[in-house]
Amino acid sequence: MQEISHWIRLTSTPGIGCGAARKLLLAFGLPEQIFAVGFHQLRTVLSERQAKALCAPPDPTTLNLIERTLLWCSTAHNHIVTLADSRYPASLLEIPDPPALLYVKGQVALLKAKSIAIVGSRNATRQGILNASQFASSLSQSGLTITSGLASGVDAAAHQGGLTGSGSTIAVIGTGADIIYPARHRDLAHQIAENGCIVSEYPLGTPAISSNFPRRNRLISGLSCGVLVIEAAAQSGSLITAQSAAEQGREVFAIPGSIHSPLSKGCHSLIKQGAKLVENVQDILQELRLDNINYPVNATIAPETARHPLLQEIGYDPIHPDALEQRCQLSSSELHEQLLLLEMEGCVEIVAGGLYRRLNIAQ
Repeated sequence: MQEISHWIRLTSTPGIGCGAARKLLLAFGLPEQIFAVGFHQLRTVLSERQAKALCAPPDPTTLNLIERTLLWCSTAHNHIVTLADSRYPASLLEIPDPPALLYVKGQVALLKAKSIAIVGSRNATRQGILNASQFASSLSQSGLTITSGLASGVDAAAHQGGLTGSGSTIAVIGTGADIIYPARHRDLAHQIAENGCIVSEYPLGTPAISSNFPRRNRLISGLSCGVLVIEAAAQSGSLITAQSAAEQGREVFAIPGSIHSPLSKGCHSLIKQGAKLVENVQDILQELRLDNINYPVNATIAPETARHPLLQEIGYDPIHPDALEQRCQLSSSELHEQLLLLEMEGCVEIVAGGLYRRLNIAQ
């Protein structure tokens, strides 16, 4: 535990970020050795201000953090994984700025599992949620771990799908590992902590700060061999993850959508830039050279539902009920009765403006 205390003190020292910590570790060895050297030796690596901060005794805030973290580590399935730890994922050592330590809650061995990230809009459509859940489920059942960010929309659906397979799921969060954000994902986070793992580079107690979330995206892509983007607007945080993936030499995948949907713009932009267009799970497995895996076939729309005459008239682009009335020659009451039935069966969804769109639940 004393060794962990030195790591926490090093990473909590004001002005010592990931880059400075790695320079110190390279120059002097483990944190206890760093704190044993004098000011003048530290100045060969750091600025005067940074060296003074390291030479000063830890302040009450740091001492409190160390105490709380050691207590947190004493609880089963809570781990601190440092750069010197054999459990530290080799995939993160390949990225330009790996964190000096990780706070891990759950199955720490998953950090070294072969993983694919699934990210997308927080305000995903029902089709986007279905895609995220079903792709994640099939990929997890193929043995790939699903990595995402525990955000609303696509992220949450990806985690839920990942939990259904042997690959399970990793949630990389932008708060302390003792904080669940958003709070409505408390139950999901507990499931992930029990059957997957939650990972953070931020000290315990770190609240939801907007600047931390784009930064954590490099870890989502860094832990993964590829990133699948599902529904992303033109200016989406998911595109930051995709950019990180490309810079890290990871594969980038994107699911196309309607040319009329704002949530397709980001995916279409990625495809134009060279991302692999994905229509099914096999597209991903082939690109990752895993196509020899026997992956499960997803559920499909029941034949009797698929043959519904109205469903045949509703395309994947949104359509107004008035247009359907004219096309199908139905009365308004008959049309809305059938639309309600199809919606309840999960075959159509209502989108902005009261328009209807067909859902595809088969991959």
